[in-house]
Amino acid sequence: MSEAPVTRADVVRAAETVRGRVRRTPLMDGGALVPGLTLKAELLQHTGSFKARGVVNKLSALGGEERARGVAGASAGNHAIALAWGAAAEGLESVVFTWSSASPFKLERARALGARIDAAAEDPSGAFVRLEGHLRETGASLVHPFDDPLVMAGQGTVGLEILEDVPRPDVIAVPVGGGGLVAGIAAAVAPKGIQVIGVEPEGSPALALALKTGKPVAVAPRTIAGGLDAPFAGKLALEVCQATGVRVVTVPDAEIERAMRGLYAEAKLACEPAGAAAVAACLSGRIEAESVVAVVSGGNVGPEIASDILSGT
Repeated sequence: MSEAPVTRADVVRAAETVRGRVRRTPLMDGGALVPGLTLKAELLQHTGSFKARGVVNKLSALGGEERARGVAGASAGNHAIALAWGAAAEGLESVVFTWSSASPFKLERARALGARIDAAAEDPSGAFVRLEGHLRETGASLVHPFDDPLVMAGQGTVGLEILEDVPRPDVIAVPVGGGGLVAGIAAAVAPKGIQVIGVEPEGSPALALALKTGKPVAVAPRTIAGGLDAPFAGKLALEVCQATGVRVVTVPDAEIERAMRGLYAEAKLACEPAGAAAVAACLSGRIEAESVVAVVSGGNVGPEIASDILSGT
């Protein structure tokens, strides 16, 4: 069997690259929500989500000519913010392709950080088509939101940090959009015998379908968890998940909203819906183990959505 696109050694190298440039986020006790639950608070990361890790690792590998042509990506928000932040720190031009239903709150943050936002597409698939055209026309360097070995390795540093603080959890539960975070974490921890379980919204099951069919499958996401609405799971991310034995469960939006309220009330973590998905799987009994670390992946949510969910309306 050929080596997976991302290995533990790649993640270890990424950890050296991002050290001091991203935050080492804390673990928090989530036992008030579920006995034995620990929370990895990635919403406290620079830019409000784990995405900063992959962006820093990818941008660090670009050469001079690549930097001169700028960088581009596609995103509903969190990757947009991270790419804008990372590019600004490196003095690079950045363009983000998004779609009409993407979070205005997140996109305004990316715009404020210096990214040019192209929101002409109607849906995620259309945004990726526009992105591909831009790359051909300009020669800009692609910073993919999830399906790039350097991006995945950067995201996987979350897993290394978890094992430094909790050496033998039974399960690490990870929210899943395109699969970059769960693949990176699995590459880091599966060689140590740790089970990784990805958690997707029922209305956006891209990785679950990809694992079932053995190849990426296009989906039309419908979920409150905008950060998990990738139109497909990445091909490379799928290969890593297959090689490392990642399992996937899905949760309804109502459970994600309940978990978001619980995190706010019990852990004092103001996360976005996507960030609550792994906790939702634990609260609903879809993941049962004595020791679970759930990644709370992001905290970028507009005040109107947050207010509606937290008030239960």
